[in-house]
Amino acid sequence: MKGSYEIKTFNNKQEAEDLLKKSRIRIDEIDNELFDLISQRTSLAKDIALSKDYLGMPIYDESREAAIHEKIDGICEELGLDVDIIDQIVDMLTILNKNEQKKILKEEC
Repeated sequence: MKGSYEIKTFNNKQEAEDLLKKSRIRIDEIDNELFDLISQRTSLAKDIALSKDYLGMPIYDESREAAIHEKIDGICEELGLDVDIIDQIVDMLTILNKNEQKKILKEEC
């Protein structure tokens, strides 16, 4: 992504409106893909929760979360993304997954 942005110049208003419309459509498509991926990610919570329960591990795994954030820092730097914002997004995904794990373990009891 880094370096792939090209500044557009327009010959007329219609070109700018067309690009805006096309870009918004693509953002909507990407949002749908993101929601699908979040759903897939969250669906793995059952496997993770049951495995952790069997192994006697807590839901919160500090070393795993630290490793994820370390990986994210490198990816953000490589892609030119704001690491603080991406860290917040990943924190929210992690909370979603942990909440799902807690729910699953309560249902199993």
